[in-house]
Amino acid sequence: MVLHFPGFEQLDAPRHRVRYERAMQMTAKLWDLSAEVGVLREDGHCPYFDIETAGGKASEEAGWRTASRFFLLDHDRIVSQLAKRPLLMRLARGLRSAAIVISEGGAFGYFRHAWRFGLFFVFPFLLVVLGLAISLALATYPLWLGVSAWHYPFGIALGIAFFLKLFLPFSERYFTLHLFSDWELAVAVARMDEAWMRDWVEASARAARPAFDEDADEYVITSHSMGSSMAVHTIGLLLEREPDLFVGKRVTFVTLGGAILQCALLRSATTLRSRVGAIARSRDVAFVEVQCLTDIISFYKSSVTALTGHSDAPSPRLIFLRIRNMLEPERYRRIKRDFLRVHRQYVLGSDRRTNFDFGLMTAGPWPAGFFADIAPGRRLDDVLAGDSRAA
Repeated sequence: MVLHFPGFEQLDAPRHRVRYERAMQMTAKLWDLSAEVGVLREDGHCPYFDIETAGGKASEEAGWRTASRFFLLDHDRIVSQLAKRPLLMRLARGLRSAAIVISEGGAFGYFRHAWRFGLFFVFPFLLVVLGLAISLALATYPLWLGVSAWHYPFGIALGIAFFLKLFLPFSERYFTLHLFSDWELAVAVARMDEAWMRDWVEASARAARPAFDEDADEYVITSHSMGSSMAVHTIGLLLEREPDLFVGKRVTFVTLGGAILQCALLRSATTLRSRVGAIARSRDVAFVEVQCLTDIISFYKSSVTALTGHSDAPSPRLIFLRIRNMLEPERYRRIKRDFLRVHRQYVLGSDRRTNFDFGLMTAGPWPAGFFADIAPGRRLDDVLAGDSRAA
């Protein structure tokens, strides 16, 4: 059973399924296995699809077959609602969120523990402030040129035109407004003071709960980017209500490019930090984080448990990726300067065999924790070739 919490993207469940199927086709070709991704079903509490994979030799002794059910707990509706609001509201709310992050110590924490994430935080806001400053300068050019006040209407029109027609299209190359909404959600996730945020967590917990009544060898909770904080709230809430929910089950909690600290470092994120501790301290949950040095939207080598006030709890086991090694050189050259595209690679298909594959983790023959046993720089097939017991 896989429960997946996607990141901050405007993708609904059908499109997430299409993405997964495309990635799984690459996985099947890369690892010489067969894979069939079923249709999306929404006849229960949560959208899901089934996956069947098989590999090995024809004989039953050497071959393997795995059946997985993949539940999608996306927050596309929230992302879409944030994106539909008027421009001025999006700008104002985004700048307000930046001020909250700074005032609550988040920005200081980012630069202290992951300076590149700190740059990721300030970049969209500095870009917009620069655009507004240029627009203001254009609108007030009669003042600083000392010309007639009759020029003011033209200056104001010029400033507005620059911002709307030139600056905004340029800034969207860097997903500026999207990031403004992302930070607004980050503040809501930290504070839990918005009714729509609490409603989403409640609905997500109700949707996820039946999956743990299904019979399975393993229950894998995967989360990407902002989805990691959403997953912490959801699974943490379930543990608060049913502390023994996972007893007797093999449960693995995996964050992909996990950015839990994006929200958890804000002083107001007391509930989020408490739920991180509940997951980390659960004897029945294996906590794994997948990280990459070249992914700036992550806290590389930071201990999420220690930084959320749970130094006495076990730290997550870490899987380190090199995205350069996962892709063909030409493909990597095309994406390496697109920080959001690099950040998505955790859940996409690979061109090369390395120490990690999302498709294998969620639908392959090995438990999710197996990937944490592979030393950085070693390929999965090298490990299997050297130890037949691992296969």
